[in-house]
Amino acid sequence: INIKDIELNNLRKNIGMVLQDTKIFQGTIKENIAYGNPNATFKDIKNAAKLAYADSFIRNLPHGYNTFINNPDELSEGQVQLINIARIILSKPPILILDEATSNIDLLTESSIKKAILEITKNSTSIIIAHRLSTIQNCDFIVFMDEGKILEIGTHSELMNKKGYYYTMYKSQFE
Repeated sequence: INIKDIELNNLRKNIGMVLQDTKIFQGTIKENIAYGNPNATFKDIKNAAKLAYADSFIRNLPHGYNTFINNPDELSEGQVQLINIARIILSKPPILILDEATSNIDLLTESSIKKAILEITKNSTSIIIAHRLSTIQNCDFIVFMDEGKILEIGTHSELMNKKGYYYTMYKSQFE
């Protein structure tokens, strides 16, 4: 469908984004997760948080889901990222854009985010932009680019077998 034929509000409702520059709004954790779906029930919000691997840290906050956030520095970057992922899970957009969703995240949180990404990309068309190749190795199709130029295209296995640019970068990240 040509996007020029889609009303702007409908286009925005159909695309969910998780960016490396994470955002959280002043309000409760529950309100932050429900931002894209204000009619969501608490059960829906909690389920989205569980799928995003955020429920356990949220329950440990002083007031759980009702903890009020005045300042985004009250949570770690990883916690804010998991709340953003829960928000996307709750809104269920058919198109996802994940731009460096695991950058600036510790390895333990990255593992949780990768599991959450697998969950949210199940029923959507997803575009994942990542320098950490572990984030994309399970993708159906990988386009390896450098300075705006496509260098290689394929699955993780195909690109590893080519022993080209992707292979070299992958090996440098894991050795």
